[in-house]
Parts: sequence; C-alpha cells; structure tokens
Amino acid sequence: MIAQLFIALFGVTAVALSQSTMAARRRWASVFGLVGQPFWFYAAWETQQWGIFALCVLYTVTWGKGFYTNWISIDRAAIAAAKGED
Repeated sequence: MIAQLFIALFGVTAVALSQSTMAARRRWASVFGLVGQPFWFYAAWETQQWGIFALCVLYTVTWGKGFYTNWISIDRAAIAAAKGED
C-alpha cells in the first residue's frame, strides 16, 4: 500500500510538472519521475507483473534522458558559455 501511495504521489507530480508552461517547473518532472521508479519496480516485482517490470525499465531510461537533458547537459552548456566556449 505504501508503494502505491508513492507511485501516485510521484507519478502525478511528475506528469503535472511535465505539462507546466514554466520551464523551471518542467525541468523537475524527470526528478520526480525518477524518484518514483523504485516504487514501480518494487510493486511490479512483488506482484510478478513482468510486463510492467519491463515497462519500468523503459520509463526509467526515458526519465533518465529527461534528467540528463534538463540538468546535466544544460549545466555543461552554461559552464561552456561562461568560459566563452561554443
């Protein structure tokens, strides 16, 4: 039951943030999406829902790509711009 609560909390928050008109809020969607993934993996494992488990892998990769795009690569671009590099 706790896993379901966290799945709902982090999942809905991630989706809501991803639809924000403000870029500063949208960038947080991947963070909340990634935080919720362990609860998805746990729930899928405990109920032996292997199709859902496989989807968890795909969602984790996708949220990870969003995290990289919105947090890591953006920071590298800002550092390069501050140094005067392209």
